[in-house]
Amino acid sequence: MNPLFVGSIVLGYFILLIGISWLTSKNAKSTDFYTASRESKWYLVAFGMIGASLSGVTFISVPGEVANSNFYYFQVVLGYLVGYFVIAKVLLPLYYKLNLVSIYTYLEQRFGFWSYKSGAFFFLISRIIGASFRLFLVAGVLQIAFFDAYELPFWLSVLTTILLIWLYTFRGGIKTIVWTDTLQTTFMLVAVIVSILFIKNELSWTWTELTSNLLEDERSTIFNWDWQSGRNFFKQFFSGAFIAIVMTGLDQDMMQKNLTCKNIGEAQKNVFWFCIILVIVNFLFLSLGVLLYQYAEIGGISIPDRSDNLFPLLAMNEFSAFASIAFLLGITAAAYSSADSALTALTTSFCVDFLGFKTENYEAKKKLRTSVHFGFSIILFFVILIYQAINDESIINSLFIAAGYTYGPLLGLFAFGIFTKWQVKDNLVPWVAILSPLVSYVINLNSEALLGGYKFGFEILILNGLIMFAGLLLIRRY
Repeated sequence: MNPLFVGSIVLGYFILLIGISWLTSKNAKSTDFYTASRESKWYLVAFGMIGASLSGVTFISVPGEVANSNFYYFQVVLGYLVGYFVIAKVLLPLYYKLNLVSIYTYLEQRFGFWSYKSGAFFFLISRIIGASFRLFLVAGVLQIAFFDAYELPFWLSVLTTILLIWLYTFRGGIKTIVWTDTLQTTFMLVAVIVSILFIKNELSWTWTELTSNLLEDERSTIFNWDWQSGRNFFKQFFSGAFIAIVMTGLDQDMMQKNLTCKNIGEAQKNVFWFCIILVIVNFLFLSLGVLLYQYAEIGGISIPDRSDNLFPLLAMNEFSAFASIAFLLGITAAAYSSADSALTALTTSFCVDFLGFKTENYEAKKKLRTSVHFGFSIILFFVILIYQAINDESIINSLFIAAGYTYGPLLGLFAFGIFTKWQVKDNLVPWVAILSPLVSYVINLNSEALLGGYKFGFEILILNGLIMFAGLLLIRRY
């Protein structure tokens, strides 16, 4: 595809986002940045959250991964349904009852200062690592598609994209994000549907033939009953439940959107519909993965060594111009729908949790909030450049996996707070929160030797939370 055309498509996309930002931030109050004055429509929040939860990593990796792990990831997705039920029935009522802006202020009310700061700190670290990694992956796609053609350096492409994100979020904050996420989710779904339609038409299949070929392919196997495998159904199902709880219910980025709804009833309705749509969308992504492999095999197209490259390679080199444009918009939307909301959530958490912003002084501290927003943009920029400097896939993946460990302390803290009435020695909580993921990591590395060949998968998160919970038991006050 012509690089100039690619650049025009991406630029037009951002102009559209900036236009939405201008419309949504007109006459915006300072509270709109944090809570959108709790006036968001639940169906907009539900639909937009799909884009925020399905990052560029999902957009690229899930279709390609079916060659290595079939449809096993869908076992995790089924577990999400349990997790979102807990969010709707346990966590949301708590957050609305306490009228929270940052969900981590609950920890201060329940345990004290150090517990509160520990929870907020682990969120900041995990979101910085995760958002930077997602932007790094997609910046690589845009670098190849556009910036390399004009011999522009990688740092310039990263700086440009982060600056654009800052421009359309710094005024409206979460009020703007609710609307831009809706647009970006639409582009993601269009990209997947157009890709499926393109393959169907190119292979001259009827819908019956497409369905038959999809179901008969061994890569469409959903369930794995091998207990020792990290992809065993029970491991992945229960892991999916806990992943949903911590990465949505205990994550300021995701919950900030839920807390913009008018009341608890609408917020719960949002969560229930969101999880249903999420299951359907993930099934589409996995189905697309099987179809991509079938399309390449039938057409005699070489399959890349790295599964992550399959979708981009076919979309940019083999698909029609329209399908390629849809892919480009989809991958851009997938990247920035998670990055822009992360930037807003990082700003909110730091302002409320560490700088002590209150509803009554939001307006007075507007300039400071803008500076924090800009500061986190700079941090994301440099972390992305560090990823590029490392330029080692195994190390980068290890860093990304390590970010997942930071949710374990949050799981343990919130579970202990909600399901027990004990108090803890608050000054010791940070030490327990640091030790919990470290102990989990050591156990994970040696699990086969220690546990008779057992391999941890996503359920390492559950172990991490249990260790944190046990540590809090040890430091409880009598």
